[in-house]
Amino acid sequence: MKQKIKIVSGLVIGVIMSISAYSQSNTVYSLQQCVDIALKNNLDVLNAGFRAQNAEVNAAQARSTLFPTLNANINHGINQGRSINPYTNSYLDQTLNTAQYNLSSGVVLWNGSATINSIKQGQQTLEGAKMDLQQAKNDLTINVILAYLLVLNNQDQLALATNQADVSKKQVERLTLLDKDGAIAPATLYDQKGQLGSDELSIIASKNALESSKIALCQLMNIPYTNEMGLEKIDVNDLKRYSTSIEEVYNAAGKGFASVQAAAFKTRAASLGVKVARGYLMPTLSLNASLGTNYSSAANTLKFLSTTDVATNAYVTVNNVKTTVYTSQDNFESQKLSYGSQWKNNLNSYIGVGLQIPIFNAARVRAQYKLAKITEQQLVNAEKAINIRLRQAIDLAYINMNTAFERYQVLEQQAADYAVSFRAATTKFEAGVITSVDYIIAKNNLDRANTNLIAAKYDYILKTKVLDYYQGLK
Repeated sequence: MKQKIKIVSGLVIGVIMSISAYSQSNTVYSLQQCVDIALKNNLDVLNAGFRAQNAEVNAAQARSTLFPTLNANINHGINQGRSINPYTNSYLDQTLNTAQYNLSSGVVLWNGSATINSIKQGQQTLEGAKMDLQQAKNDLTINVILAYLLVLNNQDQLALATNQADVSKKQVERLTLLDKDGAIAPATLYDQKGQLGSDELSIIASKNALESSKIALCQLMNIPYTNEMGLEKIDVNDLKRYSTSIEEVYNAAGKGFASVQAAAFKTRAASLGVKVARGYLMPTLSLNASLGTNYSSAANTLKFLSTTDVATNAYVTVNNVKTTVYTSQDNFESQKLSYGSQWKNNLNSYIGVGLQIPIFNAARVRAQYKLAKITEQQLVNAEKAINIRLRQAIDLAYINMNTAFERYQVLEQQAADYAVSFRAATTKFEAGVITSVDYIIAKNNLDRANTNLIAAKYDYILKTKVLDYYQGLK
């Protein structure tokens, strides 16, 4: 009985796992899901995020330079042999335990506004890093969108190739029956079989293109590839001409395109970097303070015990009698000073204002100032180049969009015309009025027009998405 239960349990678990694996492998992704997964997993975006975090830490560190420094020093040691008693500054020759305690603080009052400008520079650098992160996200998003559209295009191409092969297969089946009855020339059947072979090769090529595009999309999403991956369809019928003018695209890109904003932030950061370097050429005014104390195991104090009379070497003569002179003497006992007493007795403090004037330091600061100015000019030129390249890219993208729409309109009409022509050719071929060659030509014309039409639809959508990308739209 237990063995049967184990077998049934194993079968149930196996079925559940199979259903789970099937459901996972047959996941249908929406475009937004693909973008979200890619943004979460893509390593380039993650690295851009790390760079933004580094810039945030640097900006916070720059802001903290406004606050005073505060440091504590504690030193304990053992001296052996001849050394100086830190309590009396006299020499002694014994093992000595010492301790020093110090608390120090300092703040820069003025340094040519280098600190303030450094804080502003850190903030501009942080904003530039955020824009770099956003640009990385935007680049990935548009790449995912284009890869998504390519998969849909290849799916439609595969469906079209399958339909084309079905049409040829039905004709082959019809002609096979007629050939058995001797009603047609054998060449007619074999012409149609050859056409079926061409259609089947198109299916193979379409399958390969579809799976290749799925792999590319999975790579952008950084997920394992599966041929069961499905994508939600988007409407590609009744396409309209792009309504946004090229000037509107320019204006939106100039204001919102992340790489443009990043370049502007970096240029401003470089300008502030020049001011920071110039500030270090100025004198630095600072306020410093400290508080300290120390301890020595050799520190002693004298405790009063009593006063006694002690004979001296001196004497006085009284009636020709020498009488010894006595003097009073205080008696003391040497005692170790306690740790707490020394802490209190040796307490010392300091406060002062310092002015550091740079006179000559191997021209290091002045060289940094010159390098900062060069960096500023480089970033100014880089910002100009980004704006120029952006405008050129928009010009080209807009022209390509218009061309794609015009091509789509022509191919839409062409496909409709060839559809009428093919229906007529089919009727004539089945009636024996035209040859198989004429029929195959008509079919190939329609197949080619439909294939081009599908490609044109997705190509036009792709071109519009590129223009949306420049405007910061999804």
